[in-house]
Amino acid sequence: MKKKRLLDSFALLAYLNEEDGFKKVRSALADAQKSNLSVIMNELNVGETYYIIHRKRGQEQAEYFLSPVLAGLPISVISNDFAAVISAAKIKARHALSFADCFAVATAQRENAVILTGDPEFKNVAKLVEIDWLT
Repeated sequence: MKKKRLLDSFALLAYLNEEDGFKKVRSALADAQKSNLSVIMNELNVGETYYIIHRKRGQEQAEYFLSPVLAGLPISVISNDFAAVISAAKIKARHALSFADCFAVATAQRENAVILTGDPEFKNVAKLVEIDWLT
């Protein structure tokens, strides 16, 4: 049985910018449109994508990313409660990984999802979650 796919900011930005590995993200999104298999993303990783776009292209493009781009993609955005924040904090305490990436890991664990990424930092947590590398 196929698992859900979880995107981090690296994967979504690769898709949006047509960088290395974008075809794998495009394929996951296309599969999500054809089936009931979700593509998910933690809201912190959405925020991370927003601020990266804002820094590189300005606020107008960052707002455009939220609507209509993100709103038009078959991505379910996962919110965090206090328990989710503490789960991410526990991962951060034990592993060399950005705090935003810890939310991706914690969400993948909770949702039984495979992380789709090309971010080499995730090598530090490869024993915690399944990773599908973009390249």
